[in-house]
Amino acid sequence: MLSCEPLLKSDCVLDVNVTKNEETKSQPWPRSLARTWTTMLLLVTCLLYCARMAMPVCAVTMATQFSWSKTESGVVMSGFFWGYCFTQVLGGHASDRIGGERVLLWSTTAWAFITAVTPVLVRLNVSPLVTMTIARFLMGLFQGVHYPCLASVCAQRVEEGQRGFMMSVMGCGSHLGLLAVGGAGSVILELYSWEPVFEIVGFFSFLWVFSVKYLLKAIMPEMPSNHAPKLSQQQSASFWLKLCTEPAVLSMVFAHICFSGSSYTLISWLPTFFKETYPHAQGWVFNVVPWIVAIVLSLIGGSLSSYLIKIGYSTTTVRKMMQFCSMGISGVFLLMLCRNPSFSSAVALVSAVVGLSTFNSRQEQILI
Repeated sequence: MLSCEPLLKSDCVLDVNVTKNEETKSQPWPRSLARTWTTMLLLVTCLLYCARMAMPVCAVTMATQFSWSKTESGVVMSGFFWGYCFTQVLGGHASDRIGGERVLLWSTTAWAFITAVTPVLVRLNVSPLVTMTIARFLMGLFQGVHYPCLASVCAQRVEEGQRGFMMSVMGCGSHLGLLAVGGAGSVILELYSWEPVFEIVGFFSFLWVFSVKYLLKAIMPEMPSNHAPKLSQQQSASFWLKLCTEPAVLSMVFAHICFSGSSYTLISWLPTFFKETYPHAQGWVFNVVPWIVAIVLSLIGGSLSSYLIKIGYSTTTVRKMMQFCSMGISGVFLLMLCRNPSFSSAVALVSAVVGLSTFNSRQEQILI
């Protein structure tokens, strides 16, 4: 799925003898089908982030209702990431073997159901802290396969020259989801309560599943999935050992850990930070503006990385530049946020941090 060439020396690629009859070639989507699936994948990524962000948006209201402390609120929100980390590799492996579209459909059905029934769980004769933590854990477990599925689908079904664009579209889907639940969710929360936020997101997620399973599939020809060539146990162990000990791979893993730690902390706690620091501020402002900026800078970052490669910069150099902007420059703005700025300055700083952090995904696009 990922080319080893930019990361590894040429002698690290295993010499695997696979005959043409043994290897099943992937069949890229026709142009019209690719446009349809791109739209559907954009929508499901948007809904995924709506479901993921629903709890942080509603966290302050739920903490007040259930008398949660900061620690207890943190336990509930961190439950998502404990589940999320378990299914990344499994999701990618399953997608390569049986098709990313199938795995994506199953996982979306599961997390859509959990989202929709979240308000019901608090009515059980169990502590809301326990039920919400378990629900968040299961949500992370099923959402963990989403991006591995997208990467597999992109590698199997999309022409090589169009993959960067498609992943940029998927990146916009995540910001659109944050924008939608931040804006509409804040309004619903102020007018009604937190329960409709989960119910509405769950409804539209089920609508997506229905559209793909019963409407979209009916007009699509069945395409065999791309199965990777089978390696012997010795070849497979040798390949993964060499891959996982490469300094370039280890540095990317470390960078991703650092980025995810900061990025997901921001996503989870920003609504709480603004609510408590600026209690009279409108929720739709700080839950919307940063994600509008993120969409714009995401598209700029994708175009910039493609342009730099086109004019002669190496893939490795472009990757380092994008990562420096994502973590280095944005880190400066994040430190400035600690100096108790005014509300408008805080929104501007957070927008810069969130927007520049989208440059991190540009290195993923140029690797696929």
